[in-house]
Amino acid sequence: VMYLSTTDYVQHKHAPGTDGANVFYRMMDDYLDQLEALGCVIVLTADHGMNAKVAMDGTPDVIYLQDWFDDWLGKSIARVILPITDPYVVHHGALGSFATVYLPEGTDLAAARNRLAQVKGMELVLTREQAAERFELPADRIGDLVAVSERFKVIGTSAARHDLSALEVPLRSHGGMSEQRVPLIVNRKLPGLDLARRFRNFDAFDLALNYAQ
Repeated sequence: VMYLSTTDYVQHKHAPGTDGANVFYRMMDDYLDQLEALGCVIVLTADHGMNAKVAMDGTPDVIYLQDWFDDWLGKSIARVILPITDPYVVHHGALGSFATVYLPEGTDLAAARNRLAQVKGMELVLTREQAAERFELPADRIGDLVAVSERFKVIGTSAARHDLSALEVPLRSHGGMSEQRVPLIVNRKLPGLDLARRFRNFDAFDLALNYAQ
């Protein structure tokens, strides 16, 4: 069994159908063709989708959530964490559609949740317990609130912390509900498979090892 992974750099930088995307997928097709010729069972999937996250003028459409909480509660009272943050900001600017928020002890979480849910561009705001159940997350590793923005919006911390000068093309990113659906493609017949089953990307191993013929 081989697990072969790519980065999502190309998908961040090049929308489907553009020259950059087409060159990448032609290359992938060539590699997959070689594996097929060797008789390999191949399962293709992804960890997330990708969408443009821009306003009508093509600039990143950002909800700066740390700034929002600082204005409401006072500077640094709340702490906003963006899981997408990594050193490689040239393709996403450390901006994604998912954030978790730590609030001080004694905060009225229901009131905070309701207030945050009214922010324009916010699709979903959940408490820690709600998010852990809905998204199957470890409750001890997320904040008091989880915020998910709409399809074309991203969440940042503070405007001063995000250097977007390295974004050479319109921002494409992920992390929201709109990026949950991913392909799950197998190059073999799958007899006996329950088509009513809810498939997840990690089912790739089950399909390859137990169904593919």
